[in-house]
Amino acid sequence: MSLFEISALLVSLSALFSYINHRWIRLPTTIGLMVIALGMSLVLVVLGEFGFGLEQQAEEILARVEFDDALLHGMLGFLLFAGALHVELNDLAREKWIIAALASVGLLISTLLVGGIAWGVLPLLGLELPFVYCLLFGALISPTDPIAVLGILKTAGAPRSLETKIVGESLFNDGVAVVLFLALLEAVTGHDTTVGSVIRLFTQEAVGGGVVGLGCGMLAYRLIRDVDSYEVEILITLALAMGSYALAGALHASGPIAAVMAGLLMGNQGRQFAMSTKTREHVDTFWELVDELLNAVLFVLIGLEVLIITLRVEYVLAGLIAIPLVLLSRLVSVSVPVAALRLRRTFSPGAIRIMTWGGIRGGISVALALSLPAGAPREMILTITYCVVAFSIVVQGLTLERLVRNSSAT
Repeated sequence: MSLFEISALLVSLSALFSYINHRWIRLPTTIGLMVIALGMSLVLVVLGEFGFGLEQQAEEILARVEFDDALLHGMLGFLLFAGALHVELNDLAREKWIIAALASVGLLISTLLVGGIAWGVLPLLGLELPFVYCLLFGALISPTDPIAVLGILKTAGAPRSLETKIVGESLFNDGVAVVLFLALLEAVTGHDTTVGSVIRLFTQEAVGGGVVGLGCGMLAYRLIRDVDSYEVEILITLALAMGSYALAGALHASGPIAAVMAGLLMGNQGRQFAMSTKTREHVDTFWELVDELLNAVLFVLIGLEVLIITLRVEYVLAGLIAIPLVLLSRLVSVSVPVAALRLRRTFSPGAIRIMTWGGIRGGISVALALSLPAGAPREMILTITYCVVAFSIVVQGLTLERLVRNSSAT
């Protein structure tokens, strides 16, 4: 199948699953799409056991998609830009210390805890995974996914300050996670990794991405300020989302951070001083549609990815055990920064519970797992990661609203 035919198939499946979910299942859209896609995938797996060839054909189609490349070098820039476009900069500024702590210290704590616990627990299941691979798993599973978080928090009804903390962390912790992941990956592939090289990599990725995003954002802001045509201005925002992400990648900087910074600048400075009321309405409508369409395709893809993971019993068991271990690590990584900052400020009731349970993992973790070198460690990590992500999106996503409501009532 050609790339166009695969794209047409994915969009058609997304439309069909959206219709089924809206008419009969009535789950939140993103979760419903993933559940239906996951169910269809499991049916194909069962049929494959009885000699039907549908599973193999589906696997061949998915292999052409290259999920990690499609997300990390395709959809992610649009989705992060669309999410940042509607985040208030003043809200982020008020929560800057807790967001910075969670996206850096908290993520590092979680990576070390997950990696250390996995290294100790996996041998009890008869599985061997080198310590550096355990740390790689910790690095890829620790960041909360901004795409999943933004989609689910829309209906959760969390207090504004708490929602800003969770969304802000999810938008910025990718930079730290990618630096850790890349540094550990270099160690796996035989490169010398030192503290200095990690610091240089972090500076290049995070600071470079921020500079590219702000630079592109200022250029787009000036262009939009000089015209009053919503068609032209929408095209400029589209170029900004794509161009900032692509330019950052070409300069070996962080594309996600560039897209976030560009979206924040355009959604605040650009919206307030460069756009007319009519333009704001059209820009919002356009990016909401882009966000909904790409989210639909992404969550269908996540559900279908079960077809390409290795469903060995011991791998799945390890994945089920990893779920509470990852949540425990998340609890610790949230509690430490919150406890430190409580000396200077107050937090909403149940903040630690909600931030722990609201730390949704998503497609980014799966994409990073797929980018690992081929081999047994990759297959094991991919299966474990998928189990954690599926639980996170479906179970945590469906119960987060109730947790928020109960925490607000107490």
